Amino acid sequence: MTPAPLDRHARTYVAGHRGLVGSAVLRRLQGLGFTDLLTRSSDELDLRDGAAVDAFFAAHRPATVVLAAAKVGGIIANSTYPADFISDNLRIQVNVLDAAARYGTSKLLFLGSSCIYPKFAAQPIREDSLMTGALEPTNDAYAIAKIAGILHIQALRRQHGVHYISVMPTNLYGPGDNYDPMNSHVIPGMIQRFHEAARTGAPSVTIWGTGTPRREFLHVDDLARACVHLLEHYDEPETINVGTGEDVTIRELAELVADVVGYRGELVFDTSKPDGTPRKLLDVSRITDLGWAPTTGLREGLADSYAWFCDNVAPERMSEAS
Repeated sequence: MTPAPLDRHARTYVAGHRGLVGSAVLRRLQGLGFTDLLTRSSDELDLRDGAAVDAFFAAHRPATVVLAAAKVGGIIANSTYPADFISDNLRIQVNVLDAAARYGTSKLLFLGSSCIYPKFAAQPIREDSLMTGALEPTNDAYAIAKIAGILHIQALRRQHGVHYISVMPTNLYGPGDNYDPMNSHVIPGMIQRFHEAARTGAPSVTIWGTGTPRREFLHVDDLARACVHLLEHYDEPETINVGTGEDVTIRELAELVADVVGYRGELVFDTSKPDGTPRKLLDVSRITDLGWAPTTGLREGLADSYAWFCDNVAPERMSEAS
């Protein structure tokens, strides 16, 4: 099948529409004029329940599916709850992918994660680096589940001829991010800690690790643009990277977040804590060859994220504290 524009009037299901990625994809589809968008909260439809997922697909038969639902978390959550991460994600993926194929979904996009590449993959990381080396131990359970999802996509394509694709985004941030103190990723974790430090006048903020690892960050609205672009222009079994092609050190990121928030205290790096993967920069040449490029710079994106935090998270935290 030659990739073509999505039918704006076909039923389109966004799984995980309340999460960081799903909410951005939903905003993008709404902005593009999609008229038959289908969503369900986890309370309305538990994607780990195979019978419930089957009944949902049998009743609604979406033409297009974006599978953005997943159990996600930062280094602490992944290290503490590995059984939950592999079990929940495997069940979500199997249930949704099999039901989509069974009930005639013509296009599906599955979200992987750049953390599933080998810990010491050559930089920038090409798509063919997948499964060529050992994983980062702090998130290996999550990574194995996501690798299984990618292979599931490829198996469905071979066996049933479906036009399903898998996308490998780099580290994401933006409106709708998870600000849970124990389960957040690096950017929301820094935003909330620097915000609190600025509010209370704390003399210093402690950052895990040495500050030397390098990371690439993509604003989630850019990923949402990429998802629609790939559904319309990409139809291959191999996963495809989505990122900016640029990275910063954790120290540089911390200094940038502190500046955006307005914190002027000292940054202290706790070298007893793990750094994780030394560097993780994606080779994005394949998606740029398809005509897509990110539009949001890191500082601009951080300011956008902080504004969302101040409007949606900080007032709630203040009311809880009082």
